[in-house]
Amino acid sequence: MNPEPPRFIVGMAGHVDHGKSTLVAALTGMAADRLREEQHREMTIELGFTWLTLPSGAVASLIDVPGHERFIKNMLAGVGSLDAALLVVAADEGVMPQTVEHLHILDLLEVQHGIVALTKADLVDEEWLLLIEEEVRTRLAPTTLANAPIMPVSARQGVGLTPLVRTLDHLLLSLPPRTGSRGTPRLPVDRVFSVGGFGTVVTGTLLDGPLQVGQEVVLLPAELRGRVRGLQSRHAATEVALPGTRVAVNLAGIATDAIARGAVLTLPDVYTPTLLLDLELRLVDDAPELAHNAAVEVFVGAAEVGGHVALLERATLGGGESGWAQLRLDAPILAVRGDRCVIRIPSPGQTIGGGRIVDAHPSRHRRHRPEVLAALATLAQGTPAELLAQTLGDAGPQPWKTVAKASGLEAQSANAALAELVAQQAALVLADAGQPTMVVIAATGWRKLVGAVVATLGQYQASYPLRLGMARESLRQQVGLSNPRIANTVLGRMAEEGSIVLTETLAHLPGWEPQFTPAQQRQADALLAAFAANPFTPPARSEWEPLGNDLIALLIERGLLVRVSDEVLFGAEAYGKLVEWTQRTLGESGELSVVQLRDAFATSRKYALAFLEHLDERNMTRRVGEVRIRNER
Repeated sequence: MNPEPPRFIVGMAGHVDHGKSTLVAALTGMAADRLREEQHREMTIELGFTWLTLPSGAVASLIDVPGHERFIKNMLAGVGSLDAALLVVAADEGVMPQTVEHLHILDLLEVQHGIVALTKADLVDEEWLLLIEEEVRTRLAPTTLANAPIMPVSARQGVGLTPLVRTLDHLLLSLPPRTGSRGTPRLPVDRVFSVGGFGTVVTGTLLDGPLQVGQEVVLLPAELRGRVRGLQSRHAATEVALPGTRVAVNLAGIATDAIARGAVLTLPDVYTPTLLLDLELRLVDDAPELAHNAAVEVFVGAAEVGGHVALLERATLGGGESGWAQLRLDAPILAVRGDRCVIRIPSPGQTIGGGRIVDAHPSRHRRHRPEVLAALATLAQGTPAELLAQTLGDAGPQPWKTVAKASGLEAQSANAALAELVAQQAALVLADAGQPTMVVIAATGWRKLVGAVVATLGQYQASYPLRLGMARESLRQQVGLSNPRIANTVLGRMAEEGSIVLTETLAHLPGWEPQFTPAQQRQADALLAAFAANPFTPPARSEWEPLGNDLIALLIERGLLVRVSDEVLFGAEAYGKLVEWTQRTLGESGELSVVQLRDAFATSRKYALAFLEHLDERNMTRRVGEVRIRNER
């Protein structure tokens, strides 16, 4: 089987009427303009898509984006995932306003590779052409395309096309391969339409992972669930679409009019939409001053949403300046860490800045907080292990799937980073190591949790000094361990480390021993003396209940008293004599009655009956008629 040829996405950018669509048609033999209005007006309004097979066999999908100022927003939907750009500048006009804005956008999206095609080169002389080349080179100098080759062409004359194609081929083959190792496909939807006999179709550039026919999928943020009925790439049906390709997806189960451009097609239960984005915002050189909380339009992938920009470290940001910012969106979108975004001001419409998202699910930050700025710097520049540690923070136990997703790391990097943190004792795996249900926590989070458990037990023991410990269930709830299975694992680990002591139902601190105060000790001594004075007609409940449940419970726990019913307690020595007599009598005669017990110990029927019912509950005896016999079951 022949290997799949390398596939690349190339965006065509440039001012209106500078010949992008004509150049595409000359290179591919296909017209990218798909709307009748576009063909009539010779101006690209919507995104156009064609492809070019290069001399090496590699395939370049060409996105012809709109050049007119009114259609900049459509242009933004097409350039979020480019491998390279082909910037078109007409040699007879040079750099124009939309040339500059397109170049700003490519620079903000960090498109690192590209070529400048000087179209209509046949309309100017060589001296003018050199002046235009110099002007373009000056414009490129401060951008990511500073080293892009500049190549004169004439699409109508066919001049310069072959060198342009060869240069593009060489450029694309020199790029590092797309990893796609995150494994979960994302398709930002830039077109939605219906095809007779097939139904709903969406198109976009596939990111991160493969998409297959038959897969269950979801469109976010609207949570529309459906199934992939069919896939098409380069006008040919395919069973599997690979990341880095233009794809048309025929969907079953989702109505066309329910889908808006900007939605993201992905797998269910993986991603969560967001209303907040953290990034280091960079303004272009000619941007107007941006104030804190200014209204902006935010573009991520094919999504466009309104919002406000919170400047986290200063009151304003000027042209050419950078600063940490949080975008607070008016509606949810799907974005992941590492995605790039562009912002525009709505009036007058102008692209002013953008940047790379460092946290797609942040909390709402307070401004001018050094710890917030330091955390953002770590997210922007840290190693995978540092990023994972930042994601873990000092929170409690978390499912590994949730942490890995929030980190924005690819699966292999996330697993390696976790192993590194565990080896450094900076993180712990609390449950199900190596399993999808694995539970993890940072060492700082573990220390915080241990501290919370110890403090809670300490407060409990101070409040209830006569109790043996705190109920494990109450402890779990008070320290916020919502999952009982994880709570048992956590408390068990703390007990192994010696931080706490566990019994079957209770928890207490090491060395804890309930102690009577002097006054309580005098009360206990007096009560025990009363029990000793009348061992088989002990004090009634009304005599010992006022001393408090905790004092009585501690005397019972220490083996000084024995509870036989809610109303009756015996001293330990008397209880032992009762048990001994009962066992001996049953051994000699095989049965005994309440009256026999009452008379043998000169007690009352109340106490004799309570004691025998207590033995019944412990399965030592069994009632048959009016007598008890040994329980042999």
